[in-house]
Amino acid sequence: MSGPEERVVLLDDDGSPLGAALKSEVHGEATPLHLAFSCYVVDAQRDRLLLTRRALTKKTWPGTWTNTFCGHPEPFEPIPEAVHRRAEQELGLQIRDLQLVLPDFRYRAVDASGIVENEICPVYAAVIDSEVTPDPAEVMQTQWSRPEHLLQAIESTPWAFSPWMVDQIREMVALPSSSMISWGLEVAR
Repeated sequence: MSGPEERVVLLDDDGSPLGAALKSEVHGEATPLHLAFSCYVVDAQRDRLLLTRRALTKKTWPGTWTNTFCGHPEPFEPIPEAVHRRAEQELGLQIRDLQLVLPDFRYRAVDASGIVENEICPVYAAVIDSEVTPDPAEVMQTQWSRPEHLLQAIESTPWAFSPWMVDQIREMVALPSSSMISWGLEVAR
């Protein structure tokens, strides 16, 4: 990201904003609770999910397969705007049909290096029609996957994926079918 350094919104335990801090100063062994988001992108036919492999230079979970992209809204930035911004920055994507899938997802995970992720992280789904052009500082590889194949991989090798993605996918599969029809995971049931 060019320009000013990225900031994150700090949260209290109930999810209310407490202030902001520089992203570079927040993620460590005692990461405070903060606001983030995850997004899963499907193709125009809505039968394949786009997965990404985190760049080896990422501070947490380098080289790990994960959802299409994640990010942090800036203070006072509406989360849907942040999702669109991050899709463009990280993967060169113009997304459409953005849908909030898991509004209350929250997790805490510790990377092998000891760095903690501690986020309230609403989960979105979106559709793309364009080619993916990843920023190599963020993404080292992309892969389209059918939902049923992804579920098999998560069940057999959960350690190969980010812990937030494993939990998010399990929660999404448990949702009522009507909430999944618009973007593809219903084929995984």
